[in-house]
Amino acid sequence: MSSVTPEQPRSAAPRVGAGPRPPGRPGPARRVPAPRSGEPARRRAPLAVAASVAAGGAALTSWLPVAVVLWLFQLSEDAASLGGALRAGLAGWLLGHGVPVTTAAGPLGLAPLALTGLALWRLARAGVHTSRAIGARGGRSPHRTLAAAGAVGLAYALLGVLAALLVGTGGTDVAPVRAGLTLAVVGTLAALVGAARTTGVAGLLAERAVAPLRDGVRTGLVAGLLLLGAGAGAAGLAVATGGGDAADLIGAYRTGVAGQAGITLVSLAYAPNAAIWSTSYLLGPGFAVGTDTAVRTSEVSVGALPAVPLLAGLPRGPVDGFGTALLAVPVLAGMVAGWLLARRLLRLAADDRKPPRWGPVLTAAALAGPVAGLLLGVAAAASAGPVGGGRLAEMGPVAWQVGAVAAAVTAVGALLGAAATWFLGRPR
Repeated sequence: MSSVTPEQPRSAAPRVGAGPRPPGRPGPARRVPAPRSGEPARRRAPLAVAASVAAGGAALTSWLPVAVVLWLFQLSEDAASLGGALRAGLAGWLLGHGVPVTTAAGPLGLAPLALTGLALWRLARAGVHTSRAIGARGGRSPHRTLAAAGAVGLAYALLGVLAALLVGTGGTDVAPVRAGLTLAVVGTLAALVGAARTTGVAGLLAERAVAPLRDGVRTGLVAGLLLLGAGAGAAGLAVATGGGDAADLIGAYRTGVAGQAGITLVSLAYAPNAAIWSTSYLLGPGFAVGTDTAVRTSEVSVGALPAVPLLAGLPRGPVDGFGTALLAVPVLAGMVAGWLLARRLLRLAADDRKPPRWGPVLTAAALAGPVAGLLLGVAAAASAGPVGGGRLAEMGPVAWQVGAVAAAVTAVGALLGAAATWFLGRPR
């Protein structure tokens, strides 16, 4: 009597001792889990709602520090009030975007660039959040990129008009039309940077641009940042050298701990301005600290200065002795940028096993000059402005002079550094 064995179920495990699968035989298909039938699709936010929320968050995070600092000032004068602190914070917030504020002492247009940098960063993040909210991330759509940036700029402009109207109720005057137009331009351009990176349009433009143009823009930005870093170092060294005078100026206010903390924070807010002025000083055009004044390596002509701690680091006279070595700093910055450019192109040529050519490296080095000049010229324009009427109506460098000198010096330095590195580093 034979026993019946039940059929064994098939196992998905490989057979013991089985050899490798013969080539050409397809393997088992991978099972992809099907989406759940009841799972809702991810909803996209309307463009107006996403842009309004992102612009509002950017405005709030850049306005709040200003309101706190100015509230500390009011505490030092025993005149602190919630309404006054809010209006003063709005006036300082608009000033940080380059909107002039008219006061009893005259127009105030010297923007604290630390606040400007904070606002630009938050606006760029607003462009990122808006692009993600409308589902444009990685789509490489120029239309949706411009739509996201424009919507953020429009919402930011409306906030600027509202802030100008609120400031005007407290004795300080701000033109609402000027505030709206300025914040529209600033908000759109800053949000465009974030939106272009999120949607991939920035990478698309970089891929379509010719290689010498990409390398020239990169090298010019590197040279400009090196020059700004050198200016910041020189300004920090000058303030540190005159640290005793700066401390005496802060203590001379006799405003208590809160007031001195506010003065210190305001000085930090204007530290980027001092770095740009120091860069202009190294380049040669210098800067002004009032009408009919000049601070250059060849001339220092200033009169009575306001009691500002940052001005304690001003030079006492023309550069002489070992100080003349400062004149070589801009050229060295351009040479370093050219050296980095040539090293990169030599490495790429070695990886591609192609003979290196002189044309691309020299073209990119020459293009670096105008890029650095444009960067520093815009920075110089943003760092200057009046501080009331009368003698302090002119503060800061002249933008076109800084841009022209920076372009020429960077082009020469980058060409020298790139040519030397290319000649010494290419294979014989």
